[in-house]
Formats: sequence, C-alpha cells, structure tokens
Amino acid sequence: MLNQENAVLDAARDGAQTNPGRNTRDTLVSFEGVQKTYDGENLVVKNLNLEIQRGEFLTLLGPSGSGKTTCLMMLAGFEFPTGGTIKLDGQLLNKVPPHKRNIGMVFQNYALFPHMTVGQNVAYPLQVRKMASHERTEKVKKALDMVQMNAFADRYPAQLSGGQQQRIALARALVFDPKLVLMDEPLGALDKQLREHMQLELKALHQRLGITFVYVTHDQSEALTMSDRVAVFDQGIIQQLAVVEHLYEYPENQFVASFIGDNNRFVGTLESVSGKLAGVRLPDGSLLTGTNVNARTGQAAVACIRPERIVLGTLDAGAPNALKARVSGLIYFGDHVRVRCTLAGQDDCFIKLTLGDPALIGLAEGSLVALDLQPERLRIFA
Repeated sequence: MLNQENAVLDAARDGAQTNPGRNTRDTLVSFEGVQKTYDGENLVVKNLNLEIQRGEFLTLLGPSGSGKTTCLMMLAGFEFPTGGTIKLDGQLLNKVPPHKRNIGMVFQNYALFPHMTVGQNVAYPLQVRKMASHERTEKVKKALDMVQMNAFADRYPAQLSGGQQQRIALARALVFDPKLVLMDEPLGALDKQLREHMQLELKALHQRLGITFVYVTHDQSEALTMSDRVAVFDQGIIQQLAVVEHLYEYPENQFVASFIGDNNRFVGTLESVSGKLAGVRLPDGSLLTGTNVNARTGQAAVACIRPERIVLGTLDAGAPNALKARVSGLIYFGDHVRVRCTLAGQDDCFIKLTLGDPALIGLAEGSLVALDLQPERLRIFA
C-alpha cells in the first residue's frame, strides 16, 4: 500500500495544468471495452465503456465487489486492464505507471506521512518533482488556502482531527495541478455529522476549482449530494449513468431503483401496455397503471415508487390508481413522518409525509387508508 501511495505522490513531473473552465462536451477520460480479471476466469469489470467529461464531478457508486474501486485503481495505474483501453486527454494509459499520469489521489486512510508536518506533507509531491524552494512555498500556501488549513502548516498529522487530515490529503493531491483527482471513499472514516459537512465542502471546492473529480463510494446519499453524474455499478457493469436527478426519478432497472434511495415494490403480472403506460395485475386482483420501463405482457412485473411520491388518502376519495392499506406504524424522523402500511399479498409499504401534511391529522395505527399512486411516478420493471 505504501508503494501505491508514494507512486501517487510522485505523479507526473511534466503534466500540464488543467483548464479550470468546465466544458461538459470535452472528454478527459475514456474507457473503451475495458475488462479486468484477477484469476483469468471471472471478470471483475465487464466491457466497460465510459467517458468522463473535463471539469465534472463523477461518482462511481455501487455495493462491495461491484467493480467500482477496480475501475478507479485502473485509472490511477495501480491495476492494469486485462482488455480494452483507458485514455487520459487522448493519451493511452494502459501501461503507463502511476507516477507518470499527472493524477492526484486521496485514499480512505489519507496516507499522510506521520513524521512530516502538514506543510511538508503537502510539499512532498513538489519536492520529488525537483521544484525550486520558493515555488514550493508559494504552491503549498495556495493549496492549504484552498482547504482553509494554512494555520496548521507546522502541525503533525497526529495533532489533527479526521476532517482536518482529509483536507490535508486533498491539498496534497491538488498541489501539483493535476488534470484529474481520484478519491477512494475518503470520508468513510468520519462520523456522520462531519461526513455530511465535508460532502458540502468537497462540492463547493470542486465548483470553485473546476478540476475533474472521480469519486468512489457505496453511500448513495453521498453520491447524490456531491455529484454532477453518477455511474451505478453492479456485477462489473454500469447499470445506469446519469445526472443525479434523472438517476433518482427515472431508474432504468430494479437494481438502480432499489439501490438509489428508498423504494416500494408491488409484485404482479403485466396485463396490458398502451404507449408508455402499462397495467400490472396484483395477486389480490387490484390493477395498477404505471410507466413501463422494460416489461412485456404476461411477464412477472414489479411496480416501484418512492415513499415521498405516494399520496396518502381516504378510502372514499375515489383515487383511480390506489391500493387499500392499513397503517401499522408511525415513525417520527424530525423533518418528516414515515408511515408503515401493510397490504394484502405484498411487502410492507412506507410513505414519507412532511410534518405539516394534512394526511397526518387523525392518522393512527390501525387506520385504513388509500395509497394514491400517480402513474407517472410508478415505474414498472420486468
């Protein structure tokens, strides 16, 4: 691991400085047909095709073993692809060692040298590039200013909090003006409150600098908070790549719908299709209309909807696309109430209601309610 960390710190002596302007049509990194296997039989990454735009914040999101970290390691140069090509600014990277890629990296454990001060840690990548002392001093100050840590230049890592160490690791990754900064779950060791604070700081820093960030995490809320686009990985394949709003509102398959945010599922059989809409017949005889994503008539189908998209009403309201349910619990979350409901032949359903929602008036455990499911919010998958 230390060799990998040193390799990153020794990144490209002759790399060009990135253009701080953002152009979403300008490809900086491209993966073309990339595959990776460690044992010669099982592919960890399967035929990956991905373009990363200059200046964007792209997050690789997925569960453990999905292939996201392997992709990051191949881009960093710590792993080489079994097949396909990886290019940075048009340069083929397949066999280029890490120290010649002009890429900064922030590790989960920060990898700061304990015997060096903050200033010395940040200056190290410049020192190995044989940069003159006065230039190093100026660049270190600038990098520490970026992360608001100039007052800590003479301290040692052990004297810093986790959040402060994270900032120093980021300053060290930025100090030599890399074309690209890679981050491997850098907030994973922080507590919840500090992690959320650092998410906002990272996003603000990215917007200010315009450098391309590629971020790996398994935390969906982290991905949605910071990213311009998110690539959702599972079983070595990108299941969906989209801007965060589209990813959340329009998942392309069941995995994405379940992995990104909370989700309710109603299982039945696809009975009819009319344009973009389809009807799903549930085991109790109920018919739901929703937006058809990939199901065909006669197939087993799953209708999915977000908890905050369900309208809770009364049985006599006559909603055309509604299910009868019984309230089995009310859970207070501070900014909203989560209502748990039981339905015939289905998993329990959860609805999120804001504290001022009129539907909460008189609502109690045991109440019979109608779950109004708007067809444009209900997505149907095979």
